[in-house]
Amino acid sequence: MDSLVSWCSMNNLELNSLKTVEMIVDFRKDPAPLLPVILCDSPVTSVESFHFLGTTITQELKWEQSISSFTMKAQQSMYFLQQLKKFLLPVKMLVNFYTATIESILTSSITVWFAAATARDKAKLQRVIHSAEKVLCSSSWACISMLSIKKQLFCHN
Repeated sequence: MDSLVSWCSMNNLELNSLKTVEMIVDFRKDPAPLLPVILCDSPVTSVESFHFLGTTITQELKWEQSISSFTMKAQQSMYFLQQLKKFLLPVKMLVNFYTATIESILTSSITVWFAAATARDKAKLQRVIHSAEKVLCSSSWACISMLSIKKQLFCHN
């Protein structure tokens, strides 16, 4: 820790010990007790999970919290998709809205959590996609687009 602090000071960087947290990922049956980390004469808080770039990372490396958050945000955006359809926007614009908002939320940091997602988590994501399908599939073009999105997300199980 001392070398990190000295490197930061040499490079005109300042560490904020109040915002710094420590999370230990240890899958051993009997984890060894660790000494508390001290940064700039302040103890670093140990946490069980933290939020980083929109994704919640837990000690167990489980992704339920993140996926629930993503699906909730995507479901909130579904309201706007339904409103746009009521205003009779062209299907291509609706699909563009879906891709830009809902799909981008659902695929946020997907490379990190998808392989470890449970079947229940994937079902939550598929429910959101299915409800978007109901709104968008008034034309075959939109359905083809939705199928390609589903393949990208869920066909490499």
